Amino acid sequence: LGNPGDWYRDTRHNVGFRCVDRIAGDHAIEFSRRQRRALIGEGVIDGRRVLVAKPRTYVNRSGEAVEYLLTRYTVSPRQLLVVYDDMDLPLGKLRLRPTGSAGGHNGVKSIIDAVGTREFPRLRIGIGRPAEGVDQVDHVLGAMSPDDRREIDEALERAADAVISVISEGITVAMNRFN
Repeated sequence: LGNPGDWYRDTRHNVGFRCVDRIAGDHAIEFSRRQRRALIGEGVIDGRRVLVAKPRTYVNRSGEAVEYLLTRYTVSPRQLLVVYDDMDLPLGKLRLRPTGSAGGHNGVKSIIDAVGTREFPRLRIGIGRPAEGVDQVDHVLGAMSPDDRREIDEALERAADAVISVISEGITVAMNRFN
């Protein structure tokens, strides 16, 4: 998950997009389809046909894009893997789960509301809590310090590996390896 547009590109709220971009780049998948609700790329990873997508909606309306993708490609929510930022995890920590609640993330809440279930896998990438006196919105949409950027970049490398593990070995093996 992430927000469209250059202004949001390097924010904490776009770590999901950055992870998907890394996977697409590593596997020569181009975002060649620009649908109304999502940018879409199709390719093969470890012999499996995959679809990578970035909603063209803002994070808080991600459910619109996910609902469109599920309908358009006739897949179930359990065949998704939603990758997104999480303030409740320490900076750089990963948490992979087969299902769960929105946990206060409005983008995930939007997906749950749109598809009518919490039964979809997700990979949360920790962005940490804002410092005392810093607004949450400023934290997720503000500039990162060089140290935080390095930590996020390292987490994104591990997150991309976790996604590939889910694709090739299944979520249980990937959870054991990356959580």
